[in-house]
Parts: sequence; structure tokens; C-alpha cells
Amino acid sequence: MFLGTHTPRLDEKGRLILPAKFREELAGGLVMTKGQERCLYVFPGTEFTRLAEELQQAPLTSKAVRAYNRVFFASAHDEIPDKQGRVTIPQRLREYAGLNRDLVVIGASTRVEVWDSQAWEAYLAENEEAFADIEEGVLPSAL
Repeated sequence: MFLGTHTPRLDEKGRLILPAKFREELAGGLVMTKGQERCLYVFPGTEFTRLAEELQQAPLTSKAVRAYNRVFFASAHDEIPDKQGRVTIPQRLREYAGLNRDLVVIGASTRVEVWDSQAWEAYLAENEEAFADIEEGVLPSAL
């Protein structure tokens, strides 16, 4: 499970040094792709495979399913981190997420998300109040 917030920087070659907490789980390979809200999703290879199998169960007759799958899979990039835990973020994904030098990398349970730091701050400013006010029925009963 991926947890926490980290603030690495993108180097001049478009590489991200993965947070140390995440490296072991991602060392065997990862897949990064476009995520919602203009961030990037990073999945361990095994989790991406599991998710892909679930998405294959969705009906191809659904226009929304076809559109989501096209963007999600067409933008996917697989990579194995180097010995320093670095991965290259392709230019097209950096442009999609508006990534500049300062990043925020968050643990989001089964995936990692990569955000431009200003975009993350704006997202938090817009959504933290809604988080505090979530009503019963949205969350599992254990919470």
C-alpha cells in the first residue's frame, strides 16, 4: 500500500527519483499513465495487470468505456527503475500533467500519483473542505 506525500524534483532529463518508501514495490517494474485531475498514475506492474483485466470486463458497447480505455492504455508507459530509483517521465505525460521541476508524489493506496506541486496545492485548496464534509454513505461503514 502506498501512503504519504513526498516532494521530489524532476531533473533536467525528465527523470523522477522515486521516494525511498515506494522503491521496493516498484523495483520490479511500473506502468505510468494519465490519471484524473491532470496527474499521473503510477502502478506496480502487477497492479496494472490486475486493473487491465478488470477493465477488460467492461462492455465494449459502452462509448465511455471505449473512450476511457483508449486514453488510459494509449498513454501508458512501462519502465523499470534504475539502481538509484529513477524513472523517466515521457514528455507527453509531463505535458499532460503540467509537470515542471517541483513535484508532489503521493501514495494513493494501490497506486502512486505524480502532481505538479502548484496543481496539487490548488487541488487541496479546492477539495479539503469537501473532504471534511463528506457525508455518511460515501465511505465504508467502518469509518
